[in-house]
Amino acid sequence: MDTNGRGAILGPTKPTSTSRRIIMFPLPFQGHINPMLQLASILHTHGFIITIIHTEFNSPNHSNYPHFTFKSIKDRFSEIIHEMPTNPLIYLNRSCVDGFKDCLAELLMESDKEHIACLITDAGFYFTQAVADELNLPRMVLQTNSLGSIVAYGVLPFSSKNGCFYLTKDDQGYESSVAEYPLLKVKDLVKISTNPQMSADISSKILKQMKASSGLIWNTFKELEEPELEKINHYFAVPSFTLGPFHKYFSVSSSSLIEQDRTILSWLDNQSHKSTIYISFGSDISIISESEFQETAEGLANVGLPFLWVVRPGLVIGSEWLETLPEKFLERVGNRGRIVKWCPQQEVLAHPAIGCFWTHNGWNSTLESICEGVPMVSSPCRFDQPINARYVSDVWKIGVLLENGFERVRIETAIKSIMSGKEGEEMRERIRNLKDKVNHSLDKGGSSHQSLMSLVDYFSSL
Repeated sequence: MDTNGRGAILGPTKPTSTSRRIIMFPLPFQGHINPMLQLASILHTHGFIITIIHTEFNSPNHSNYPHFTFKSIKDRFSEIIHEMPTNPLIYLNRSCVDGFKDCLAELLMESDKEHIACLITDAGFYFTQAVADELNLPRMVLQTNSLGSIVAYGVLPFSSKNGCFYLTKDDQGYESSVAEYPLLKVKDLVKISTNPQMSADISSKILKQMKASSGLIWNTFKELEEPELEKINHYFAVPSFTLGPFHKYFSVSSSSLIEQDRTILSWLDNQSHKSTIYISFGSDISIISESEFQETAEGLANVGLPFLWVVRPGLVIGSEWLETLPEKFLERVGNRGRIVKWCPQQEVLAHPAIGCFWTHNGWNSTLESICEGVPMVSSPCRFDQPINARYVSDVWKIGVLLENGFERVRIETAIKSIMSGKEGEEMRERIRNLKDKVNHSLDKGGSSHQSLMSLVDYFSSL
């Protein structure tokens, strides 16, 4: 374990009988479970006792965290996930209320209440604020999205009323900037959801309950999103703590729900420095059509560079796995291409052979790429991904956004712009600078380290 002076990396502080307990409740999706458990591990190293309440659906592996206490609640989510007509957040915020409230009340009866520092829930579980208020327990919010996306979500209700959510590619204004948030284009918001009013309603509930909380915890670092942090501090009266990136507090930090193929690490060892494209569109909700899958394959074949491609089962609509690959694709690419169902992403991005990351721009993946200094090709799907991708391409200028979907020539052009030439080298230099800022923020006295120390102190005031 690293001992370079960073806060939680210095090693665990063994909780004592008088240590305060923190109760945590993650959303049951990979991109939300990972940061919550990473945060739990960070806080445990500072002497807190950790209890994790979780749903039966996507239950985390308890054996990976023997130092935590786990409490499961019923949710019935796995029974209807494939039939659910509405956003899963709506269902979860209805189906988990009774089980969560009963579990939390039981924990409060079992413990000396003064020894419970607070409840930390995912922002998506907005119903938990009312439960915490009823039980007189401080609730803090873990926001697993970027600061920039939350600033943008404040715009969404206005955009919905103005009708921009309902535009199509052929409508006037689709390519224009959002009046309330000129950094974004209208099409970035169109991609967020197929049900605009529902997205606006959910966003409004999440923002309202974030405002009512005792504080906000962010998986980001100040130097990356300082203008957005100023807006957040103005918008929310409660304190914000930017102590990310969480995964950097430990040498390897993963709670993958999917079995990882580690054999590809030895294959990467045989590839040249910065020669290889890594492609992964995330663990949760990103899906692509058969034609998009085939265009991706043809683009990778045409670019002529080594690639590692993660094709998660269920990624392609109507396909189990690789049935819809173009004819003789595997023979054409030979040993310069590897396709796996899942892999240890942090280790892959840190590998010296990786020169480019083609990503959906979920926030965890975006942060991990920044932390390893790997420029990105962006193909966002929905939710916060289009907003993150816009920041990658237009604000931080550390990647290329495939603006108009999957098309083999554009794919080849985007990859080559990063892997060779002046533009790619400039992106690489900018993301190297951000990587340095990440490391400085985590060092003792850095912004993330200071924010962590402030959070630990803040718990004593709750």
